[in-house]
Amino acid sequence: MDLAAYFERIGFQGEARPDLATLRALHRAHLLAIPYENLDVQLGRPLTPDPRAAFDKLVGRRRGGWCYEMNGVFGAALEAIGFRVTRLAGGVMRELIGDVQAGNHLVLLVHLDRPWIADVGFGDGSLEPFPLAAGAIRADGFDFRLADLDGRWWRFHNHDQGGAKSYDFTLEPAAEDLLGAKCQWLQTAPESVFVQNALVQRWRPDHLLQLRGRVLREVRPRRADQRLIGSADAYVAVLGEAFDLDLPEAAALWPRICARHDELFGPVPA
Repeated sequence: MDLAAYFERIGFQGEARPDLATLRALHRAHLLAIPYENLDVQLGRPLTPDPRAAFDKLVGRRRGGWCYEMNGVFGAALEAIGFRVTRLAGGVMRELIGDVQAGNHLVLLVHLDRPWIADVGFGDGSLEPFPLAAGAIRADGFDFRLADLDGRWWRFHNHDQGGAKSYDFTLEPAAEDLLGAKCQWLQTAPESVFVQNALVQRWRPDHLLQLRGRVLREVRPRRADQRLIGSADAYVAVLGEAFDLDLPEAAALWPRICARHDELFGPVPA
């Protein structure tokens, strides 16, 4: 972990200490600087939950990443600063699908004077870390909620304009072989939403940007505006201008993106 390079990547300045103020500042800076994206899955490039590989991608090559990469790098940075961090196996949409979802999301438990949840890898989740306590969470005008389900499982409820409705997690340290198996399945299984859909999301200081296929949404707490991307060149331009992703090879994804849009919503009128 090259902390200086990571701090430069996220625009963090000042002294980093293992305290709540630093955790909050780094969490917000990471999400404002680094987009959530699954474009390597779409391009057929293998990914692993290894934070070292993710550091090279997110920091060295100035890309974004999905939960294993985003929280992997963030957790490694926190540990290098002196935080005590536990990697947890989350289950996105376990609420609807069941325990088979466990491990399809990486969550971080940060041990301070009380336990805190840090999650820069959910895409459109909270800009702020939050204490491990049941109740409402409000961050930048968006409303979330954390529920204690049964004394073992916890459930994070996303805001009402989020992509995934919720994820569940326990406080046991994640089994790394489970994370590896789920990471492999999510990038290869035909039924995986990450195989089926190109997803890019990024927090801005006063709104959230969501690029789902060819639909670009600008989301605020009480309003969402959207527009349809019209061409492969426009798609690559949006990646650069809105998400700071220099990825000209993404133009090759355009036929699949359009086909998926037509499958879900019907053909776009000529």
